[in-house]
Amino acid sequence: MMKTLSRSVRTGLWRSYLMLFAVACCMQANAAALREITLTGKVLTEGNSEPLPGVTVVISDVNGGNKQGATTDEAGAFSFANLQTETRYNLEFSYIGFEKQSLNNFLLTEANASSIEIKLKETAANLGEVVVVGYGTTVKKDITGSVKSLKSAEFNQGIINSPEQLLQGKVSGVNITSATGEPGGKSSITIRGPGGVRTGSTPLFVVDGLALDNSGTGGDTNPLNFLNPQDIESMDVLKDASATAIYGARGANGVILITTKKGKTGQASVTYSGTLGISTLARPLNVLSGPDFISEAGKLGGTIINKGADTDWQKEISRTATTHNHNVSIGGGTDKMTYYGSFGAQKQQGILKGSQQDRYTGRINLTQKLLNDRVSLDINLNATNTQNKKPNVQSMIGGAVTANPTYAPYGEDGLPFQYEDGTNPLISLKLYKELLSTNRVLASISPSVTIIKGLVYKLNFGLDHATSVQDKQTLPNTVPYEIGRLENWSNKNSNRLIENYLTYTTNTKNHSFSALVGHSYQHLLVQQRNFSINKFPISDIEPIYNPGLGQEIDLVLNQPGGFARINELQSFFGRATYGFKDRYLATATLRVDGSSKFGANNKYGYFPSFSVGWRISEEAFMKSSPFSDLKLRAGWGSTGNQEIPSKITQARFTSVVSGTTSYPLDGGDTYPAGTTYTRLANPNIQWEVSRQTDIGLDFALFKGALSGEIDYFSKTSQKILLEVIPADPVQPAGTFWTNVPDMKIVNQGLEIDLNYRNSTESGLRYGFGGNITFMKNNVTNSPYSVIPSGSAQGSGLTSATINGYINNEPIGTFFLKEHIGFDDKGISQFRDVDGDGIISDKDRIAAGTAIPTRMYNFNGNVSFKGFDLSANFNGVAGNNVYDNTANSNFYKLKLSKGVNVTREALNDAGESVNNSAPVSTRYLKNGAYLRLNNLVLGYNLNTTKLGINKWVQTVRLSVTGQNLFLWTKYDGYDPEVNNDRQINGITSYGIDYLSYPKAKTVLFGLNVGF
Repeated sequence: MMKTLSRSVRTGLWRSYLMLFAVACCMQANAAALREITLTGKVLTEGNSEPLPGVTVVISDVNGGNKQGATTDEAGAFSFANLQTETRYNLEFSYIGFEKQSLNNFLLTEANASSIEIKLKETAANLGEVVVVGYGTTVKKDITGSVKSLKSAEFNQGIINSPEQLLQGKVSGVNITSATGEPGGKSSITIRGPGGVRTGSTPLFVVDGLALDNSGTGGDTNPLNFLNPQDIESMDVLKDASATAIYGARGANGVILITTKKGKTGQASVTYSGTLGISTLARPLNVLSGPDFISEAGKLGGTIINKGADTDWQKEISRTATTHNHNVSIGGGTDKMTYYGSFGAQKQQGILKGSQQDRYTGRINLTQKLLNDRVSLDINLNATNTQNKKPNVQSMIGGAVTANPTYAPYGEDGLPFQYEDGTNPLISLKLYKELLSTNRVLASISPSVTIIKGLVYKLNFGLDHATSVQDKQTLPNTVPYEIGRLENWSNKNSNRLIENYLTYTTNTKNHSFSALVGHSYQHLLVQQRNFSINKFPISDIEPIYNPGLGQEIDLVLNQPGGFARINELQSFFGRATYGFKDRYLATATLRVDGSSKFGANNKYGYFPSFSVGWRISEEAFMKSSPFSDLKLRAGWGSTGNQEIPSKITQARFTSVVSGTTSYPLDGGDTYPAGTTYTRLANPNIQWEVSRQTDIGLDFALFKGALSGEIDYFSKTSQKILLEVIPADPVQPAGTFWTNVPDMKIVNQGLEIDLNYRNSTESGLRYGFGGNITFMKNNVTNSPYSVIPSGSAQGSGLTSATINGYINNEPIGTFFLKEHIGFDDKGISQFRDVDGDGIISDKDRIAAGTAIPTRMYNFNGNVSFKGFDLSANFNGVAGNNVYDNTANSNFYKLKLSKGVNVTREALNDAGESVNNSAPVSTRYLKNGAYLRLNNLVLGYNLNTTKLGINKWVQTVRLSVTGQNLFLWTKYDGYDPEVNNDRQINGITSYGIDYLSYPKAKTVLFGLNVGF
C-alpha cells in the first residue's frame, strides 16, 4: 500500500512539473507575442499623395482610454512608442481644411507596425461644416440664406474682452467699432448698416439658445464682456432676413449665435492656456514740448508762465500695462454623458493709470443621454464676476493734452504738485475713481425627446441674471478744494426664457424635408436705484467704505432715484426646408411676435421669409467643370425692431408743486400738487419693420483650394419709430412717440469674400484671403428737414450739434457749417449757402458721413514643420470723423492763454489769435484706416520626439502682436472711435472727444494639452 501510494505521489509530482513547464513555456511565448513596439505611419494628401505635416493624430484603446496624441512631421510621419502587440487601438486623424478620418479597431502586430498610410481628403470649401441657424443646425451646402460661420481657430487673437472683437474684420458686411481702448469698454456693431433712428443697430446675441437682452448691466462697460472667449466654440452670423426671420421681432439688425464648447466622448483631456500681455500707448497726440510751447506762445504775444520743466503729460498719466490671462478646461465623457468645465482669470491693466479690469469666469456644460438615446439633456452654466476700476478719463486726458508742459508733475514731497494757475492731471487721478462690480449668471437646461423616428420635441429654459454696484467717488481736498462726494448705483437685470418646439426630419434618396414649429416666451426686468451724498471730512476713510460720514444729505443735491422696467415677448414660429436631389433647396419661415412695448391695437407683428438655392455644381453638365461647388441662392424676408423705451404707448403724468402747475385753494400761499400730462397714450404704435432681399453665389474651385461668396443685398427699414413734437401746439404733452409715415432707411451693398489655400511637396502650407463690402445708406421721405444728433462738448460749444438725419443722405451724416478759410483779420469764414448774407444754421451742409462706404479685410497664414505665422489686416474707407477734442482745445486762442496745443493748431498762419472755433467742417477729418489687427507667430512642439507624449499631448508657444501698425490720415488717438453724444436718444456717429486711447500690445502665450 505504501509502495503504491509512493508511486502515485511520485506520478502526481511529475505531472505537476510537466504542467508548470507547459505554463512557463506558454507565458514565455505570450511574453514574446505581447512585447512593446513602436507604431509608425504616414499621412498623405489624397490625389497627389503629398506628405501632410501638422496633422493631429490621437490613439487610444478601443474603449477610449489611455489616449495619446502626436503631430506629423515635415515628411507626414508620426509615431507612438511603447505600444503592445496583439492589442486593438483606435486612431483619429484631423487637420484644418481636411475631412477627419478614423482607423478603428486596429490590431497591432509586428508585421503591420510600420504599414499605416492614411490619405486625407480636402474639404470642398468645408461643405460638410455644421452651421448653427437658430433652433437647429444644418450643413453649409444646404444653406439658402446669407450666413457666415467662424470656428475658434479662425478668431482674432490678442487681448479679447468681448465676443464681437473675435469677429472684427472676419465677416463681410459687419462693421465693429471699438469705441474706446479702455479695458471692458463698449463696442458698436452693425450688420449691413444701421436701420433705425431711436431703435439702435445692435444685433441680437444668442448664447447656447438663450437670446440676450441688449440692456447694459451697469456703468459704461460692454454687457458682453461676461463671456470668456476661450469657452467659445463657434460664432454664426445671420445677415439677411431669410436667415434672421426665425427671430422675428429682434432680427432686424442681424443675429449672432454663440455656441460654447462641449465635451467629447473619450478619456478626459485637460488644457491650460496662459498669456502675458505688455501694452503701451499706441499713438500719443503730437502736442508741443516745453521749449516749443514757450517759443510758439511767445510768437502770439501771450503771457506764458515758464516753470522750466519739459513734461510729457501724456506719458505721466499713462503706463506700460500688463495683462495676465489664465484658463484651465477639462472635457471628456462616455457615449452616454459628456462634460466640459472651465475656469478663467484675466487681470488687465489699462494703459491709463487708475484703470483696470479683473474678470473671473466659470463654465460647466453637460450632455446626458437616457432611455436608449431617445432622451438627451443639455445643461449649460456660466458664472462671471467682473471688477472694473476707472479714473475720470475725460478730465485726465483733457488735462494731459492741454497742461503747460513747463510745469513739473511732482513736488519735492513726491506728491502731485498743485499749481495755483494751472492744472495737474495727476490731481484728478488722486481724487477721483469709479468702481464697478458685476456678477452675472447665465444658465440653461434643454431636454429633448425623440417621440418617433425623425420627430423630436425640445424644451429650452434659460435664465440670465446680472447684478452690479457702481460707486463714483471724489475725495475731499483742500487744494484744489473739493467737498467730497459719493454716488452709488445698484442695477439688476433679469432675463427668463422658455421655449417649446417640435422638429421633424425625413430623408429619402431624392428628397429631404424638415419642419419646425414652436412657442417662445421671454420676460425681461431691468431695475436701478441710486443715491448720493456730499461733504465728507478729510480722513483716511474713503467715502466708498463709509457713506455715513457724509454731512450733506438733503434732497436738493442728493435726491435718490431709480426705475424699473418689465417687458414681455410672446412668439410663435415655424420653419420648413426642402431639398430635391441635393441640388434644389428651399426654406420658408414665419414668426409671429407679441411685445408688451406696443399698443393694444398692434400688439403682434408678422415676419415671414422665403429663400431658395440651386446647387449648380451637382448638375450633370457641371461634372467636368473646375467647380467643386457652385450654388446660387436668393431670399426675401421681413424682420422687426422693438428696441424702444418701455411704456411709451401708455399715458404718463406727473404731480409737482409749483406756480405753473397748481394754485392755492385756500387763498393763501399753500400750493397743492398739480398734475400734468407728460405723455399721451398711443395704442397704435407698432413694430419698426425691415425688409431685405439677398442674392448670393457660393463657389469653390480646384478641389476647394479657392472658395468664396458674393452677395448683393438691399435692406429697407420703414414704419420708423421716433419721438416727435406734436403739430398741434394745444396738446398737453411736449412730445409723443409714433411710426413716421413713409420715412425709410435704405441700406444697399455688395459683399465679396475670397479664400485660397495650398500646400507644396516640401510640407509648406499657406493660405490667404479677405473680404470687402461696398455699402450705401440713405434716409428717404423724412418729414423733417433735419433730426439733430451728436452734441458737441467743450468750452463755448454747448448746445452745438454735429450729426443730422437728413433726406437723401446717410445716417451719421455730419451737418455742419462749411469752413472756407480766414478773412483778412484772421477770423474764420463760412460759406453762405442760402445767400442771405448772414451765417446761421440755415447755412449748414451735409458734409459726409461717419458710416464707412467700404469695409475690407485681408489675411494670410503659412506653416512649415512646427512653425506657423498668420497676419490679419482690417480697414474702412469713405467715412469721416469729427475731432471734437481739437475743436474744443487746439487753436491759437487757447495757446495764447497758456493752454497747450498740437502742431496742427498752428498750421494756418493767417489765423488770428482772437479767432474762436465754432463747430464746423474745419475739424471734420478723413476717418479711413488700415490696421494690422494681429500678427501671430507660433510653434508646436513635437511631444513624441521629446518623449513626453504619454503625459502631454500638445504644447504650443506663441507671440502675438495686436494693433502693431495703423495707416491713417487722422491725427487723433485713433480713427476707430465713437464717443456717444446722442440727443434725446438719437444715435450719434463718428465723434471723437477725449476718448480713451488704444494700446499697442505684445502677448506671449503658452498652451498645453494633457
